[in-house]
Amino acid sequence: MKRSIATVLALTLTMIDPAAADDKADVTAAMNAWKENLAAACGGGGAAKILPLYAEDGVLWGTISPTIRDDRAELEDYFVNACKKLPKLTVEFKDPLIRVYGGDTAINSGYYTFSYEKDGQPTLLPARYSFTLVKRDGSWLIVDHHSSTMPK
Repeated sequence: MKRSIATVLALTLTMIDPAAADDKADVTAAMNAWKENLAAACGGGGAAKILPLYAEDGVLWGTISPTIRDDRAELEDYFVNACKKLPKLTVEFKDPLIRVYGGDTAINSGYYTFSYEKDGQPTLLPARYSFTLVKRDGSWLIVDHHSSTMPK
């Protein structure tokens, strides 16, 4: 059975759950907050800028560390050291793939590019990521974050 593109689009749109669309927008906002708070943390604001975006039981397997971080002190240590090693650190997300499950769990996978200064020169560090977020008390919090450099 052949269907026109308009028919397929209309059928697809009727199947989208409006709550899921809102949740995706909220997860996107949470990821934008992570981006902004990372820049603020590494711009002199300290790790306290980014830590509230992680759940108390949040885990980080960071781009520049061989150690998984599974408590607040370790998360803080990671971001303090990352900001020292990568001065003026910022990030740009590329083609995020956000999926929401059951209205309280979301996974965002994709790639991003970190920018920082090295010897006074702008430097890029492409990486891939996976964030798992859960909705707690109406806020999306990161419970699992994996990041690794992009293979050559």
